[in-house]
Amino acid sequence: MKKFFDPESTEWNSILERPTQTVEDIEKVVEQIFGEVKEQGDEAVKKYSKLFDGNISPNLKVSETEISNALLQVPAELKAAIDLATENIRKFHAAQITERVAVETVDGVNCWQEKRPIQKVGLYIPGGTAPLFSTILMLAVPAQIAGCKEVSLCTPPAKDGSINPVILYTAKLCGIEKIYKVGGIQAVAAMTFGTESIGKVFKIFGPGNQYVTVAKQLATKFNVAIDMPAGPSELLVVADETADAAFVASDLLSQAEHGADSQVVLVSLSRQLLEEVEKEIASQIEELPRKEIAKAAIEHSRFIYMSSAEKALELIDEYAPEHFIICTENSDFFVEGINNAGSVFIGNYTPESAGDYASGTNHTLPTNGYAKQYSGVNLDSFTKAITFQKISAEGIKKIGNSIELMAEAEGLQAHKNAVTLRLNKLKTSGNE
Repeated sequence: MKKFFDPESTEWNSILERPTQTVEDIEKVVEQIFGEVKEQGDEAVKKYSKLFDGNISPNLKVSETEISNALLQVPAELKAAIDLATENIRKFHAAQITERVAVETVDGVNCWQEKRPIQKVGLYIPGGTAPLFSTILMLAVPAQIAGCKEVSLCTPPAKDGSINPVILYTAKLCGIEKIYKVGGIQAVAAMTFGTESIGKVFKIFGPGNQYVTVAKQLATKFNVAIDMPAGPSELLVVADETADAAFVASDLLSQAEHGADSQVVLVSLSRQLLEEVEKEIASQIEELPRKEIAKAAIEHSRFIYMSSAEKALELIDEYAPEHFIICTENSDFFVEGINNAGSVFIGNYTPESAGDYASGTNHTLPTNGYAKQYSGVNLDSFTKAITFQKISAEGIKKIGNSIELMAEAEGLQAHKNAVTLRLNKLKTSGNE
């Protein structure tokens, strides 16, 4: 880990710099696969599934038999845990439903806004060393609540062509009927263009490696929206002498075990706590099954001592963390002051793991500093807002002259005429 003590603000950008990756070579591969999937459909999807996953299945879609068998393999305790998480996620996202917003701007001019679901959405769920079945809940539950008509799920198969049983159980629990044994670039391309087996979607959600990330970005060039730009997962903890060093270390390690490129930052208002957390990490990391991955992430982590809470907040806001944990005596200072963060966790008993799984908030969040302009996935991510307006004869008389003057000033005569004709009609009919 790299340590810094009261760094000047001129140093912050270099200290907090995320690792940049060259994507030129990746883009070439992604563009090639996209082109082949667009032209050849399932044939190209199977070709690249064989190449990258070592498996080619005659049927890309998971069968009902496979799902039924998977349901029997998931332990009852885990099913109960998933059920609890599902209920909490459902409660939190259902609370985000908004009613129709309506206003009469002037007499006779009625405007309103209504939310409508995105009809077809695609979910990408990684299935490698860490099959992220929890991400299904984070995406499929709000999609259900929003009323999306078609939800497709793509996840890479194991070498034997199987899908992790917990992924299939969770997908079934969320009512997903279209589950496909496809991963990587070819999965994103299939959802972008549509193939014989996999339908085209309007928006793609979900995390993935750098190849999947670049593929999602390329999909936006073909009339497909994505949830947000993505990068390695990240966590920033701000703590003082009231924090529990063991808790802080466990939170940092829980993020570090995601991947070697995970971003882990500790901003401490106490020099002693910083040292205690370092010792706890050294102790706890040895017990982790994924300790080599965690060690690689911790190696390039940042431990920053700040003597001023005000300066600490400025630094954190500049970094704009995906996950932000606050373990300080005066937590309100950071809660009320933070502007840029994906999700905030407050107090010694609020681990980031809670948001990852079962508290109810969504764990699909902006990384790489995008918390400055993006929100995490929420109910609105699965809807569009449509505006409506209805203007009466009285209403067009109220605003008509203003429209005429503005249209003429912009040199758009047809716009002006569309109003003038109506106003003249009212005059000749005696409704002036």
